[in-house]
This record gives sequence, structure tokens and C-alpha cells, in this order.
Amino acid sequence: MIALFRLLLVLLVLQTIAYVGLSLYSRSVRKGKLEAHWEKKDAMKGDKQAFVERGLQRYDQSFRRKLILGVYIVPWVAIVALIYIRNYM
Repeated sequence: MIALFRLLLVLLVLQTIAYVGLSLYSRSVRKGKLEAHWEKKDAMKGDKQAFVERGLQRYDQSFRRKLILGVYIVPWVAIVALIYIRNYM
């Protein structure tokens, strides 16, 4: 039983590392796209930094950002499904 808890703890740590990495990467890609959009549009007025910050705030509340939480959900669902299929089918 202790081996199972150690395995689950390692899985949780790996998922956390993957989540942080994906979150940072996704945010940097979005920031790059916002900056490229600013550079492309000639009629943009105002501060570039403020434009990027507003875009990142909107991105932080978006559904796409929440999809990264699948890093936690998908492996656990797969494990439970495999256990169920193996034991009860």
C-alpha cells in the first residue's frame, strides 16, 4: 500500500511539473502573438505594454487556459479506466 502512495505521489509531482511548464510556455506563446499583432497593425494607438497586459488578463480567464488542467485529469481518468477494465470486464 505504501508503494502505491509513493507511485501516486511521484505521478502528482510529475503532473505539477508538466502543468507549470505548459502554463509558462502557453503564456509566453500568447504574449508573443499579442506583441506580433501589435506590430502588424499600423493603426494601433496607446501603449503596447498595456495592450499586451490586457490580452494576457483575458487569456488568464479563457477556456483555453483552463484546458491545461487536463494534465491533472486525463492520467487519473486513464488509470481508473484501466483498473476498471482490467478487474471488472
